[in-house]
Amino acid sequence: STSNDSSTADNNSSTQESESQEETAESDVEYIKDKGTLVVGITEFAPMDYKDDNGEWIGFDADMAREVADALGVEVQFTVIEWGNKLLELENKSIDCAWNGMTITDEITEGASATNPYAKNAQVVVVKKDVADQYTTAESLEGLLVAVEDGSAGQEAAQAEGLDTNDVMDQATALMEVDSGTSDACVIDLLMAGAMIGEGTSYPDLVTTVELTTEDYGVGCRKGSDLTEFINEQFKALYDDGTMMELAEKYGIKDNIV
Repeated sequence: STSNDSSTADNNSSTQESESQEETAESDVEYIKDKGTLVVGITEFAPMDYKDDNGEWIGFDADMAREVADALGVEVQFTVIEWGNKLLELENKSIDCAWNGMTITDEITEGASATNPYAKNAQVVVVKKDVADQYTTAESLEGLLVAVEDGSAGQEAAQAEGLDTNDVMDQATALMEVDSGTSDACVIDLLMAGAMIGEGTSYPDLVTTVELTTEDYGVGCRKGSDLTEFINEQFKALYDDGTMMELAEKYGIKDNIV
């Protein structure tokens, strides 16, 4: 009789499980609330996501993600991903959203779901200051080895120009490549360039030259996810109550906010 009871209990629990899985499939917001965490896929990218002296993730995107997690009533968990795998990570539910100065590209709108744009950006070429005057057009970059983050809008922009790319792990590595001379140039986000290069930074001898593309930033969620609309609503609320502009000012991107 014990075994019968346990098998009945097993059946009941598996029925409940499949029902809850069906509900989960219908609502990402409920799924996130049930598990108690909003898992955010990022790469290290100042001023959007980077670590402070205590090893805590901070930045405009990190702080905004915390606000959204608070609105959901859950903890936020930041997970460093390979940016080229973001769609796969979303599908596998290893992350709930990709939130890292993410350019809204055709790849995102076709394979995932993007929020409304919240910031403007551009893909810019970075070179050493002493050669900058030689590289003022896209054509002048021909023959250079250009470091780009694999799976990024920078990679897409460089390849669209037919440039020879060195595909690296993240934009921070792309900058190190130029600084050390192992790549001639890199293509990174304008927002990152503003925070990471020039006087008073770790890379005082690097400068931006050509702007290859202009673009919008959004947050990537699973295709058909109701989290997209939830984040859009939070964006509006955080814009209206001044939080968004306060954070934008704190991280030096006030002029980029949509």
